[in-house]
Amino acid sequence: MIQIYNTTEEINTTAADLFADAAEKAIASKGKFTAVLTGGSSPAGIYKLLASDAYKDKIDWSKVYIFWGDERWVPLNDDLSNAKMSYSTLLSHVPIPQENIFEMYKDGVTPEEYAATYEQTIRKVLGEEGKFDLILLGMGDDGHTASLFPGEAVLEEQTKWVDAYYLAPQKMHRITLTAPLINKAAKIIVVAFGEKKTHALKEVTTGEFNPTLYPMQLIKPVSGELLFLVDKIAAGTN
Repeated sequence: MIQIYNTTEEINTTAADLFADAAEKAIASKGKFTAVLTGGSSPAGIYKLLASDAYKDKIDWSKVYIFWGDERWVPLNDDLSNAKMSYSTLLSHVPIPQENIFEMYKDGVTPEEYAATYEQTIRKVLGEEGKFDLILLGMGDDGHTASLFPGEAVLEEQTKWVDAYYLAPQKMHRITLTAPLINKAAKIIVVAFGEKKTHALKEVTTGEFNPTLYPMQLIKPVSGELLFLVDKIAAGTN
């Protein structure tokens, strides 16, 4: 489903409302809420809203468990770190226990080793079903999501829940949730806005199925809900 908004602020408010509502329902039904955050610049406004007085008291943060969809393999204090951005905009401003936060990076191990460890952590928190309550995703100008980039072997992964690899065009290692795990989620929210997203959004949602070129097309929930929150410019209706 695609929902089109006039402004980025409207997208942020909708996403924050959906996050808070999903948290309330999950905690009421099973005592915890498992969420996956995304990086990049797109979610910063959402995170700041969730950390504001208008939202943070709506959520019992002691029962929230935070993971990430992907990460650049850089230290947590690096400006390129998705985790650093999430802490500065959200996690450092709400009363969530540190033991409920699972960063996608660890010193002293290889990305591949930590991918296996991260998968085991997910299994421990979520169980063998591996069903997150909510996953937030962005979409790149090239149609990638998480670290599922066009033409990379990770797009073919069917068994691993988490994978790591060297992304040659960016000259760095990436660690990412795989499409099969993402697709288990109860709710997946994709945020995209701005002119640079227009072409990719059109191809992903209405174009020929070609996930090697547009990896976002791999995101098809098994039984959950997929929701695109976009502005008129990205949707090409402005």
